[in-house]
Amino acid sequence: MTSTEDPAARAGELRRLLDYHARRYYVEDDPEIGDDEYDALYNELRDLEAAHPELTTPDSPTQRVGGQPVERLEKVRHLQPMLSLANVRSAEELRAWVARMRAHLAREGIADAQFRFVCEPKIDGLAISLLYRNGVFERGATRGDGEVGEDVTHNLRTIAQIPLVVDGAPPLLEVRGEVYMSLPDFAALNERLAAEGRSTFMNPRNTAAGTIRQLDPALAAGRPLSMLAYAIGTVEGLELTGQWEALAWLREHGFHVNSEIVALEDEEAVVAQCLEWEQRRGGLEFEIDGVVVKVSDFELQRRLGAAGRDPRWAVAWKFPPTTAKTRLLAIHWNVGKFGDLHPFAELEPVHVGGVTVKLATLHNEEDLARKDLRPGDEVIVLRAGDVIPQVVSPAPHAVENPDREPPPRPPERCPVCDTPTVKPAGSVFTNCPNTACAGRQWQLLRHFVSRGAMDIDGLGETLVGTLLNQGLVRNAADLYALGEDQLLELEGFGEISARNLIAAIDASRERPFHRVLFAIGIEEVGGVTARNLASQFRSLDRLLAATPAEIEQTPGVGPKMAEAIAAQLADPVLLELIERIRAAGLRLEEDGPPPGDGPLAELTFVLTGTLPTLTREQASERILTAGGRVTSTVSKKTDYLLAGDSPGSKLAKAERLGVAVLDEAAFLALLE
Repeated sequence: MTSTEDPAARAGELRRLLDYHARRYYVEDDPEIGDDEYDALYNELRDLEAAHPELTTPDSPTQRVGGQPVERLEKVRHLQPMLSLANVRSAEELRAWVARMRAHLAREGIADAQFRFVCEPKIDGLAISLLYRNGVFERGATRGDGEVGEDVTHNLRTIAQIPLVVDGAPPLLEVRGEVYMSLPDFAALNERLAAEGRSTFMNPRNTAAGTIRQLDPALAAGRPLSMLAYAIGTVEGLELTGQWEALAWLREHGFHVNSEIVALEDEEAVVAQCLEWEQRRGGLEFEIDGVVVKVSDFELQRRLGAAGRDPRWAVAWKFPPTTAKTRLLAIHWNVGKFGDLHPFAELEPVHVGGVTVKLATLHNEEDLARKDLRPGDEVIVLRAGDVIPQVVSPAPHAVENPDREPPPRPPERCPVCDTPTVKPAGSVFTNCPNTACAGRQWQLLRHFVSRGAMDIDGLGETLVGTLLNQGLVRNAADLYALGEDQLLELEGFGEISARNLIAAIDASRERPFHRVLFAIGIEEVGGVTARNLASQFRSLDRLLAATPAEIEQTPGVGPKMAEAIAAQLADPVLLELIERIRAAGLRLEEDGPPPGDGPLAELTFVLTGTLPTLTREQASERILTAGGRVTSTVSKKTDYLLAGDSPGSKLAKAERLGVAVLDEAAFLALLE
């Protein structure tokens, strides 16, 4: 900069140049200058802003890195839901999806609809939402549950492929994309970590997802994250006709869009494209687990709408689960929260579906015997849905080996507490009868803090084990007596993390009664039964005083279940836990109208299939709020079956028993 040049003008020019060259490099893969020239421009801007702090702007390239760590990830409600996708796994299922769309549009008065499809490789990363106001990046959030995500703006700002400012943007613009780590970048990162003597990462997807959720943006800046934009969400002041046009707009305005995306005119071309990508998946520079297929036309999308949380106008063609062969080294046993023993396999490490698998589920002892699995066998491992590893069977030649180990048997003594085991009549599980077994206590506490129960953020299974092993807690009630000073003595805890965990535990005191009832761990009392018991008895004291015959009056509870629930509620160990959580201030009474009040008073509902606009949880909540009941099984006591798309066998049973069947529109009318 010359002595006469205006610093503000020069800073503006440098920002423009750096944004231009960053786009050429990261988005268009066509750089005009070398790294040294780019660094010289960057250093000049950095020095200029240091000398004139008032010239620093939030969208400056120098502000991508260097923000302060955040204390916690705040919750963010999306401007419009980030819907999930229904799956298809074959050409027949994809054709059936297209046929359902045409039938739906025909009912809407659009006959012989013609579709233009957009096919996009389904990147195995983390879905995110980027919000721009007047062209300036304001906030970025994870998908979360589709309705509410987490604010990760501080980390997303470090990704060079995310523009901090968008020239020509409308006043409000939401861009949706996928954060991921390419396979070459992942390999280079692990090589660097190994050279530095540090632990390496297991797979790109988990590395990217974990990085985005870190509190310190400096950590994200040090890892090679990338982002591909795939959709425009909420927008004001921009008119586009379809998905293909939206992708073109994103490309033209500086967003990185996957060059592999194609537009196709008929479903057979879509099938061919999906099969081609399935064959090519191993040669791509990023991991994909399928293909997203969308109807491009936005007006048709609007007319098609959604079925529950899935848009009717898009599906994910999921690739077949990945399998591999390896050696079964040993069979071990876990203890469940009610003492049931579950077998699992220790495997010779094998790479399956993008991860190294060392352990896999064996379900239960009867399944283990049916598959005839034995230590030493070569076995086939499947990563079902690309998530849960399981042993499918021995390899064909393994069963012919005359030197195979004898068939495994469940242990005669508990592998955790050494108590003699028992096999209850009619059960598929051998059981540890010791209610004080450390394995049972860990499982019960892990269940208590889980989602759907008390949902205590930050208290995962590893930390649960640490708290038990250190003697800081014995059961769930002890959590509410924990102090920050006790947590600070544990490895990995600082003042902020200790304070956040105590705050999360305190917040769980406000969970409704039915969640508490589910969380304390009563055998056969799942989420639906807990909700029905809470609705029926209104308080834990009334439930504790109830006889088995009275408990049996609860929808979905039969005589044997009622006897079992009553027996467990009389257990001194459970009663002690209840009194301690009562003293801790947990909610042991139900809110809302009791059965007999409201427009659905005394009516029992069963839900099945996918509803057009309501999730099952939302529909259940409306039924209960209106004084009705929800059960999971159709019987003569069922008043209504609320049925959506793909209702399954419950619909046939309801029709056979003469149970009235409602669609969502009729259900909403009944509520009114």
